[in-house]
Amino acid sequence: MAEEEEEAELSEKQKVEIAKWFLLNSPPGEIQYVAKDVKSILNDDGVYDEASSEAFPLYNKSHMICLQMPDRSGDVLVTSFNELDVNAFLDPRSAQVAIVDHVKQDCIEVRPAKDEELPSPYIEEFRCALDAEVMRYVDEAYPKGVCSVLCVNGKDVDGPGSDFELVVVISAARLSPQNFCNGSWRSVWNVGFKDDQQRVEVKGKIQVGAHYFEEGNVQLDAKHECEDSTLFQSPEDCALSISSIIRHHETEYLASLEASYLNLPDTTFKDLRRKLPVTRTLFPWHNTMQFSLTRDISKELGIEK
Repeated sequence: MAEEEEEAELSEKQKVEIAKWFLLNSPPGEIQYVAKDVKSILNDDGVYDEASSEAFPLYNKSHMICLQMPDRSGDVLVTSFNELDVNAFLDPRSAQVAIVDHVKQDCIEVRPAKDEELPSPYIEEFRCALDAEVMRYVDEAYPKGVCSVLCVNGKDVDGPGSDFELVVVISAARLSPQNFCNGSWRSVWNVGFKDDQQRVEVKGKIQVGAHYFEEGNVQLDAKHECEDSTLFQSPEDCALSISSIIRHHETEYLASLEASYLNLPDTTFKDLRRKLPVTRTLFPWHNTMQFSLTRDISKELGIEK
């Protein structure tokens, strides 16, 4: 009976969940490679289609992938913050909505954004000013970085006196599978404008992922959170202050990562490798009786040979 249970075939639901796990845990930029292998192993198009249709949207949003619009009018970031529908994502910079194919990771159509999908003119002043400053910073700091500033709360506020919230998303990927390495930088900055306190609260979440797979499999998944604040000022002054905060914290975190890498040979790698005794020779497990401590213990236990 036990043998029959061990050999029982996995249900379709179980197969879907296992396939989704592998897809969702794909390293940056590698989900298409993983999907190809998963599809081959499953050998069941129905199960694969169900798993991929659920996993790809989640993966694309969590990795904040960037897709080029078909008319080359710009790029759109796929995130949970600008998601209007399962396949529709707002690009406030161009006031357009991109329709994407998640599984193919492709932007297939673009339409003009509706008025109700865009923030009010008052909010747009702050959003646009901040977008310009963050773009300037990203162009300097990330060779292949993209960014977007979105209104996530209070987009209908039409003048001073009410709170609202913007979010800055920054995504940079460096994919080089031919050199067996891929990596990504993702940061999300929630910017809360508190009108009654005349303060702007900034909360950041940074995630760095890397995968090196030449003759091995080494992955990095580092996360960092931070908070800061500044004064509620004009749109231009707020934008300068917020972008400076973002620059400061991201530069500081990157420096800490670089410092930890420099210490890897003397710390982490030494802990990972097998240590030799002071004699610089391996312990002779096959002949432990040559050691006096072993003989003494064996004699006390009455098992001396």
